[in-house]
Amino acid sequence: MDAVGTSTDLIRDFADIDAGMLAAVGGKAANLGELTAAGLPVPPGFCVTTEAYRRVAEAAGMDDLLAGHVEAVKARELLLAAPMPDDVRDALLAQYARLGEDVPVAVRSSATAEDLPFASFAGQQDTYLNVVGPDAVIDAVRRCWASLWTDRAVAYRDSNGIDHHVVRLAVVVQEMVQSAVAGVLFTANPVTGRRREAVIDASPGLGEAVVSGAVNPDHFVVDTETGAILERRLGDKRLVIRSLPGGGTEQVEHAQDGACLTDEQVGHLAELGSRVEAHYGAPQDTEWALDAEGVLWLTQARPITTLFPLPADATADDPRVYFCFSVAQGLERPITPSGMAAFRLLSSGMSDLFGFPVAHRVDGARPFREAGQRLFVDATTFLRSKPGQVIAPRVLDVMEARSAVVLRGLFDDPRFSVLHPSWRPFLRRFLKVAARYRVPLRVVQAVRSPASAHRRMERIAADQAALLSIPDSASAAERLDHCEVVLGERSIQVLPLIAPMALPGFALLGLAGKVLGKRLEPGDLQAVLRGLPHNVTTEMDLELWHLASAIRADEESSKAISGTLARDLAVRYRDGRLPAVAQTGLAEFMAKWGHRAVAEIDLGLPRWSDDPTHLLGVLANYLRLDDPKLAPDAQFARGAAEAEAAIDRLARRAGRVRGRFVRFALGRARLLAGLREMPKYYLVVALGHVREQLGLVGAELAAKGVLDAADDVYFLDFGDVRDAVEGKDFRAVVADRRESYDRELRRRRVPRVLLSDGTEPEAVASQNVVVGPGAVIGTPASAGSVTGVARVVLDPVGAHLEPGEILVAPSTDPGWTPLFLTAGGLVMEMGGANSHGAVVAREYGIPAVVGVADAVTRITTGQRITVDGALGTVTVVDQD
Repeated sequence: MDAVGTSTDLIRDFADIDAGMLAAVGGKAANLGELTAAGLPVPPGFCVTTEAYRRVAEAAGMDDLLAGHVEAVKARELLLAAPMPDDVRDALLAQYARLGEDVPVAVRSSATAEDLPFASFAGQQDTYLNVVGPDAVIDAVRRCWASLWTDRAVAYRDSNGIDHHVVRLAVVVQEMVQSAVAGVLFTANPVTGRRREAVIDASPGLGEAVVSGAVNPDHFVVDTETGAILERRLGDKRLVIRSLPGGGTEQVEHAQDGACLTDEQVGHLAELGSRVEAHYGAPQDTEWALDAEGVLWLTQARPITTLFPLPADATADDPRVYFCFSVAQGLERPITPSGMAAFRLLSSGMSDLFGFPVAHRVDGARPFREAGQRLFVDATTFLRSKPGQVIAPRVLDVMEARSAVVLRGLFDDPRFSVLHPSWRPFLRRFLKVAARYRVPLRVVQAVRSPASAHRRMERIAADQAALLSIPDSASAAERLDHCEVVLGERSIQVLPLIAPMALPGFALLGLAGKVLGKRLEPGDLQAVLRGLPHNVTTEMDLELWHLASAIRADEESSKAISGTLARDLAVRYRDGRLPAVAQTGLAEFMAKWGHRAVAEIDLGLPRWSDDPTHLLGVLANYLRLDDPKLAPDAQFARGAAEAEAAIDRLARRAGRVRGRFVRFALGRARLLAGLREMPKYYLVVALGHVREQLGLVGAELAAKGVLDAADDVYFLDFGDVRDAVEGKDFRAVVADRRESYDRELRRRRVPRVLLSDGTEPEAVASQNVVVGPGAVIGTPASAGSVTGVARVVLDPVGAHLEPGEILVAPSTDPGWTPLFLTAGGLVMEMGGANSHGAVVAREYGIPAVVGVADAVTRITTGQRITVDGALGTVTVVDQD
């Protein structure tokens, strides 16, 4: 038996490789083996397996190095200096000889954490082209091994949460294609997300010029269904990389005016891409080469990791519009399985409310969709109706303005033309609900007597608390039944009881604006909403400030909170070991507000009562604020005084007769608009209660051994939990779901609106937007102008904000608002003029602009920026 025959653990031909061998051959080689087996045109080659790397790394002492801090430079030095075992060397050279005598090859790294569905690792390890001769091949393989420890590869693994200790490297050795033209092909549009749209970049010579970005290539976009070339943009192609005789490559200047591919060749490429995608069942990023004889070759294929996943039933043949409810609620992060299960029940309750009963509540209402572990709503039917086109964007204008713009942009798309022009069905259902819950009467009562509305709100709160009670002796099954009733029925039924007390405030605000007409100036109505009373979130924040003031006044408590890490304070609080003032004050605050949290609409995430670390960090931040003028209660009082002054000013501006109505309307708006937070607040109360009940069930399941820990229950849906109660083991399922959830946490781009063919309409529209240098535009949210240092915060937990800094965030919810108290201004990627962050910013009197596209990437911490909350502009002044 020859050397290769006895060394298949060291060397494998492409023909002997399949997708199941990732651990042995790495991502690149596994894909090349798959493509070869599928009969696709792949140049012949082989793989030096991870076993060979393991043996070299072991001899080099890599295990000892990785036991401590990862030193990339030292790791590379060790691998380059380590001797290659004789059997590895012999097997490698024997397989290379089978390709032919001194055949030019490409030597590429193929890591086990590479070309994965969630991380491509493209370009992270090294590639060597036109390698000729045995000694050169051996040297290139060694350098590929060492490239597993380049600084960029280490950083990329860190950012994707991949353990350095478990990564191994294989090496692909593949016959070179001396290409006349080469490049990359995406089988779906990576910018717009649109499937069935191939994107091709091509340039003369080797494809490395395109892959490395060294050349401005020809660019083609092809409709793969029709074969039509939708876009053709010719690059300058001034540089060509080509092979040198005897090995290596050179870069030469090049000039070509015309396209480097004919239309027929573009078509063949698109067809080849479709075959690759069909084989994998998912869009692919491929590299290709066209040799001098016109033969087309595939040299690589990997998943397009940046595409946002589609809902399970999405298909380009049935155009649908999916609206991301998660983003509209300021939640970009994925939702836990229990959180998604809660939303299914809530959607069923909402559907029942409007006369569309759901047979199986746990499955959710018909429009409910999930994609990328985010909540979407199939809005197609609604948008194809006249009421939907009128109502949806106007609601979003004050909730999530950028989504409103995206939806309006679809109105002229013939795929979503109006099919239901009549208002009658909508009005019939709406009026039926309004009559059942006596909405018109409640509206009139609230306008006539805001005090009665507030008393009614207190009665509703008491009733809700009674409905959430359950005996301590309840069984796990009874707790699950109770949770499903709370979410599927009771939580939704309270909404039409509360809404009639909050909506009149905003209606009267709008009417006052109509009466004022041209007399209204930018920011006038926003000023009326400053220091707004009866806002439950503002009350919470002010109570937290008062707690900070009490802690400041107590030397022992102040010293403890200021001088101890928040995570250590959390442990001391749970053990009852904080100084008395801090311990008692925080306990009292938790008794009232402990059900709240960052991203609190996901019941799978901890509440402040579960983990007070964030809250203790905020308290420490408050203690740094020593200017009485910047105290939140003082700012709130000033805002209230400014609002009353604004009402006087606008009433006088309106004239004597109209002024009386303006004064009345704006006064009522102040007394009622603060109640806007109550629907969501009651929902959060219910979610906190359900989380508590599931936690008790989870403790039982962990004790039975079907879960590893009690909080694993939040990675199950209600059906799973019932099966677990019956004894089914879910430990492996939870582990897989946690891993998937952690991957989704790293996703940075979540579309507001997604079409069933994968198109992200906002991405398409943004290609035509021109923004002046240093300036970005959003939606005015809180009037005023401030210039200060930007602080980009992606997660409020543990965030530090110096007094006066401008908070730049992707989105905010009540868990963020304690940071507002020390912020000089606010910039948000999401939200509308009446989104939560905008309302609180107005109440605290800080300028705010929301709906700023890519704010957290276009603005960096330390930049000085000017926020104009009346005009809706954010301008970079200079770099700190």
